[in-house]
Amino acid sequence: MPLSALCAVLLAALCHAAWNLQAKRAAASRHFVWLYSVASLVVWTPLVLIVLLHQLPHFGAAQCLALAGTAVLHLLYSLSLQAGYRAADLSIVYPLARGSGPLFSFAGAVLLFGERPGPLAVLGLLLIIAGIVLVANLHRSLRRNALPGLLWGTVTGACIAAYTLNDGWAVKVLAISPFLIDFTGNCFRVLVLSPQALAARAELVREWRAYRLPVLTVATLGPLGYILVLFAMRRAPISHVAPTRELATLVGTWFGARLLGEQAAAQRLAGALCIVAGVISIALSG
Repeated sequence: MPLSALCAVLLAALCHAAWNLQAKRAAASRHFVWLYSVASLVVWTPLVLIVLLHQLPHFGAAQCLALAGTAVLHLLYSLSLQAGYRAADLSIVYPLARGSGPLFSFAGAVLLFGERPGPLAVLGLLLIIAGIVLVANLHRSLRRNALPGLLWGTVTGACIAAYTLNDGWAVKVLAISPFLIDFTGNCFRVLVLSPQALAARAELVREWRAYRLPVLTVATLGPLGYILVLFAMRRAPISHVAPTRELATLVGTWFGARLLGEQAAAQRLAGALCIVAGVISIALSG
């Protein structure tokens, strides 16, 4: 993997873990997805307009299909993630979603795009998956009534894989700007969720006052992190980028254990080492 792509993915991982911590803190908010989507439009619209003025996109049938796909898939991802955070701990939902997503993405990149990762990349993927299982303590979670969190984590992972493959095709093959892809998803979320949100204006105001910091954090770091990932996909295979993003699992699980008081597991150090070793293997494989 090129160094520029690796650095972009590592920075994106930090952004991702940071905004997921805030999303978990706002799990009780019914309109959190709408709030941060609106705030994201306010924050990012000026930059998106500047980008589009310098790089006018070509809109054919394929481009419209890709943007429609990213709009729907990112909406499903956002709603399933918040549902998971309402159902279970961050340290269960987040690692499972982040672990299953790259696994599906890896398989999809091989089957759909004809990518042929070498043995070192495959080894890296397996190490990352093993590390996530250890860090999240998933084998014990199965025995402590964590089924809702595990279920929502897997659904979220499937959404991650679907939008990763769709958006990877959009930036690599169709040459759509990463800024436009993320912006389209935010516009669609606002459009779909506005009727329900605006029908409860008093509740909306209360949630904004209570969760202002999480809203602004997700609105800023969410798009930034994903735009960095999309730029990395332009320079490296999707089957390399998707697993490397999972360094965010280390930070996200640590946040859950240290900042939210969730239970930590003794094997997390071993899991962390597996994830780091897996990322190094993928980085060296390219």
